[in-house]
Amino acid sequence: MPEPNRLLNTIRQAIAAFRNTPGRKGHLVYLDGSGDVLVAGDLHGNVENFRRLLERADLKSHPQRHLIFQELAHSSFNYPTGGDKSHQAIDLLAARKCQVPRQVHLLLGNHELAQWTNQWIAKGETDLNDSFRQGVETAYGTSADEIYQAYVNLFAVIPVAVRTANRVFISHSLPRKTQMEKFDPGVLTLEEHRPEDLLHDGPIHSLVWGRDATTDNVAAFLKKVDADWLITGHIPCEHGFATPNERQLILDCMGDPAAYCLFPVDRQVTLQDLLDGVKTL
Repeated sequence: MPEPNRLLNTIRQAIAAFRNTPGRKGHLVYLDGSGDVLVAGDLHGNVENFRRLLERADLKSHPQRHLIFQELAHSSFNYPTGGDKSHQAIDLLAARKCQVPRQVHLLLGNHELAQWTNQWIAKGETDLNDSFRQGVETAYGTSADEIYQAYVNLFAVIPVAVRTANRVFISHSLPRKTQMEKFDPGVLTLEEHRPEDLLHDGPIHSLVWGRDATTDNVAAFLKKVDADWLITGHIPCEHGFATPNERQLILDCMGDPAAYCLFPVDRQVTLQDLLDGVKTL
């Protein structure tokens, strides 16, 4: 476990790095037309899969590659005395963001949003927000409150979506049909989130919580964000990935198999190109 003061410094540097990511406008990151992108599915505290993704990405040998993580918070990995260990994956992410700030990205997921805004979220009988806080207390003792606040500050600044030059849009999910008409993609480029956008039925909340992967709904969303293809997480996939319609790829890295997608951004791609780039850990 990192020393508390050192960890605080790392998280604060990571927050600054997220704010200063090249191509960032508000909470949307635009990637230019060079190199490639490796997108991971939901990790939920799976540190081993996190490390394996770093190995597969090999960012040092591929300086034009971008590595996109999502959904690190909340897991079934617990300390013997109680509390969720998923903060460990966030610690690792913060360190990597400091080391290669231009190449590493973390997208806001519904679990980070719930933890940050203290909106109730549970699995079975477990309050996941409470379990996360307990894990931080178990790991960091008297420094837990300060470190927890640093995590909250981190969640507040990480991007909500990434858009590539070849028209691939990457977000944790998309609004459901009943929210799509009123969804305004302009909220993604605001420098600071408005409180109402984070609440139930608000545009940021709907973007990370929706599960409507029907063809018409995905087409409507892509029209709004001016993209051709959508890569998301949020929905568990038996085989690590799924294609619920002809324009969307869903990725899942929480367990085994864990799938990621590596695709170029220097040319136009098709859904088949994206599928050809899907690999499992």
